[in-house]
Amino acid sequence: MLDALNHAGIAPDKLQMVDSTVYRAHHHAAGAKGGLRKRLLAVREAASRPRSISASTAQALPMRTEITPGQDSDYTGYDMVMADNLPQPAVLVADRGYDSDKIREDIESRNALPMIPMRRNRRVRKAVDMTIYTLRNMVERCFNKLKNSRRLATRYDKTAESFLGFVDVACIRLWLRHLST
Repeated sequence: MLDALNHAGIAPDKLQMVDSTVYRAHHHAAGAKGGLRKRLLAVREAASRPRSISASTAQALPMRTEITPGQDSDYTGYDMVMADNLPQPAVLVADRGYDSDKIREDIESRNALPMIPMRRNRRVRKAVDMTIYTLRNMVERCFNKLKNSRRLATRYDKTAESFLGFVDVACIRLWLRHLST
């Protein structure tokens, strides 16, 4: 559904943002049915605090969401979110967690401008236009709108599939609100 909305060209997609947030699991999220192995995986999954990674537009609308384990770094989920079937951005804004040579090369291969501040340990520094970078708060606003849903904020779902399904439902709800106004 989100892919269809992305390709419809309804929302401006020249400025895209990538970020991640952590959803804390409620203690009822452990104990999925289906045998000991599945229950152990569900407990480990609930304890790992899943991290939702989202690509967003300049209007704080989610374009794609994926779930990675909470202990993973931000840049590990970049490839899942920024697949080839998303519209091509002109500028991609992200925070320092996405500062890697591989990500910068991928953005430049898409003929887009990376607006990612350099990590402090980098020797070669590249300038970042701070007026564009300050728009990154739109992706944070997108996560805040998603976390207004109590089911997402507390994560009662026992499996990652059902949690991601409800994240997608909440994303579609944001799109419908935007399209109805």
